[in-house]
Amino acid sequence: MQGPLLLPALVFLLSLFGAVIQKTKASCPQCPENASCVNNTYCTCDPGYASGSGQKLFTFPLEICKDINECQPPFSVYCGVNAACQNVEGSFYCHCVPGYKPHSGVAQFKSSSENTCQDATSSETTQGGKELQRIVDDFESLLTNQTLLRTGERQEISSRATSILQDVESSVLETALKMPEQKIQKIQNSTMAVETRVITDNCSEERQTFNLNVQMNSMDIHCRDVIQGDTQGPSAVAFISYSSLGNIINATFFEEMDEKDRLYLNSQVVSAAIGPKRNVSLSTPVMLTFQHVKINPRSKKVFCVYWESTEQGGQWSRDGCFLISMNKSHTMCNSTHLSSFAVLMALTSQEEDPVLTIITYVGLSLSLLCLLLAALTFLLCKAIQNTSTSLHLQLSLCLFLAHLLFLVGIDQTEPKVLCAIIAGALHYLYLAAFTWMLLESLHLFLTARNLTVVNYSSINRLMKWVMFPVGYGIPAVIVAISAASRPHLYGTTDRCWLHLDQGFIWGFLGPVCAIFSVNLVFFLLVFWILKRKLSSLNSEVSTIQNTRMLTFKATAQLFILGCTWCLGFLQVGPAARVMAYLFTIINSLQGFFIFLVYCLLSQQVQKQYQKWFREMVKSRSESETHTLSSKVGPDSKPSEWKY
Repeated sequence: MQGPLLLPALVFLLSLFGAVIQKTKASCPQCPENASCVNNTYCTCDPGYASGSGQKLFTFPLEICKDINECQPPFSVYCGVNAACQNVEGSFYCHCVPGYKPHSGVAQFKSSSENTCQDATSSETTQGGKELQRIVDDFESLLTNQTLLRTGERQEISSRATSILQDVESSVLETALKMPEQKIQKIQNSTMAVETRVITDNCSEERQTFNLNVQMNSMDIHCRDVIQGDTQGPSAVAFISYSSLGNIINATFFEEMDEKDRLYLNSQVVSAAIGPKRNVSLSTPVMLTFQHVKINPRSKKVFCVYWESTEQGGQWSRDGCFLISMNKSHTMCNSTHLSSFAVLMALTSQEEDPVLTIITYVGLSLSLLCLLLAALTFLLCKAIQNTSTSLHLQLSLCLFLAHLLFLVGIDQTEPKVLCAIIAGALHYLYLAAFTWMLLESLHLFLTARNLTVVNYSSINRLMKWVMFPVGYGIPAVIVAISAASRPHLYGTTDRCWLHLDQGFIWGFLGPVCAIFSVNLVFFLLVFWILKRKLSSLNSEVSTIQNTRMLTFKATAQLFILGCTWCLGFLQVGPAARVMAYLFTIINSLQGFFIFLVYCLLSQQVQKQYQKWFREMVKSRSESETHTLSSKVGPDSKPSEWKY
């Protein structure tokens, strides 16, 4: 009775639950202030606001929508020349700076495309603005046509870059000081942006700080550092940002670089200068905010640097520059002097998993022992010596040497020449192992084909003729081409292996993938041949028993040496850690599996092991008997025996 009564109750509960769900979906959640409902399901902050959690859509009723300051990084709206951005609650607007008026007559606007600011006494662009624009355009032309900056020697490039930076700073300050009535000027094009500010009131406010913004970068400098105690005339400060100069004076000009870190410039190059006195020392550090060119959370080392003029031309230096804070999009630095600045970041190597390291060394050590025993078995066991055994022997030798070199040399990154040699040797040995695996699968296919075409002797002659030139010759050709084309990509800063740059790693992965694909084709053909033969030889299944065993062994070897390398390609996303453990465990035990399949599971080898064991026991027994008889002697009495 419980069954019939329970079923309607369960149906009723499910329908009631569905109705509650539908009702919940149909009603909008209670959204916080400055937020609105979306699709009767989620809340989203109104334009000009952002959620405190950073989520665009949310349901949490206690979420807070905060005002976005569009006038500060990472937004930094550009309002145009002689215009400034003003943030208001939930929005912003642009307005002309003092001494300038909007061309359209509308006091507030959203961007430079809507309006322009001109001198209050002129209907045309100011002379100062034209002069600044000329300087910016001249720099763009210089940078575009300057082939020396891209093809010259290191010293020539740094010297020319230093000269360009100094000339641009001087020209910009000189132009700004010529027309002090134009207190703020902004000019930009595709290669650089400039903002200048002229001070004529000798810092009327005691703690006044000026904020200058160009191309999503900003600078805060104290007023008294701009005037430098000069009360006789106007003073000016210039903030300049270069869009592409960092591609020329890049991270290679940083002398303190750690070779284990891949250092790169992750900001635009900016320049800060004051005039007419070109003092560079400051009483209060200048604050610089850089927008990142690339967002990279793996960057664990960050350097605030400035361009230092040297006898050799120039270089990046950290003296007087300090990191204040950093997030994914911006870095904040301060400096006790003025110069040209940038942010350098280092892509540090991933931290090693100690468990994976232990598994690797223990597994490879076990594999080395098993490969040595397998090689000795293939050499000494006369009963199993044939073409197939010769293939097993060469494969075992290649893997043994590769694993041994991996254990002792993979971390020997110094000297670089030795590291490159180790990387090349590993490249060759592992390619040779995969090539011998290809020959094994070819031999298996020809053996299976021999079931229908009786030409076994010709197969043996063919394999003996081609296996050594192919097994050792093809890997040698591949490594020789790789070494001749890009020898500097053998060896990395933390491993003696192939570099990932310029796709060089495909000199190894390409042949491996090709061999694995060909092996799959061979095995499918073998299985097809065996299926046909089994269906036609029901009474003579024993005639192909050896071939079936060979198929099983080779299939196991394909899995051990082929499929497991595919796990390396799957080390992405949430399953990356699991795949890394599977890849390490299985591949570090390759030698063990080869010894297991080709020696311990072979009946002929088992019989040979038993024979060797009996001979060892017999030899030891005879040796002990001979030793005992020599101690006792033929005429001694039992009472005289000593135990």
